Amino acid sequence: MSRRLARETAFKALFQIDLGKSTTEQALRYVLQGVNLNESEVRFTREMVEGTIGHLVELDRLIQKYLVNWELSRLSAVDRNLLRLALFEILYRPDIPNAVAINESLELAKKYGSSEETAAFINGILDRVASECSSHEK
Repeated sequence: MSRRLARETAFKALFQIDLGKSTTEQALRYVLQGVNLNESEVRFTREMVEGTIGHLVELDRLIQKYLVNWELSRLSAVDRNLLRLALFEILYRPDIPNAVAINESLELAKKYGSSEETAAFINGILDRVASECSSHEK
């Protein structure tokens, strides 16, 4: 199973929902066209998008908490949606190790980010959240 491609597809759907003001279903239908995902991967993509959208207020509040002298609305759409997706995985998908969620997000940041600093910025926020989450679990 190619969760990497499924995750990338989920990111594209979130990006479209954020910028294109599409519904979740419209965005999923659009991004899944022409992508070679099996049934399990499509289900994973759908779970990631619906879960992220379902927890959007909480995720955005958490991102804002870690932004220093910056507003969520001023982040690039790429950064904002990569953070949302990865944080959904870290917080709500115990079946996905934090290191995997972070690494996959960094790979997408390298591919879609607007600058070389995108991956470092995203890594900084995700590392802090993951560390805080694991310290609360102990």
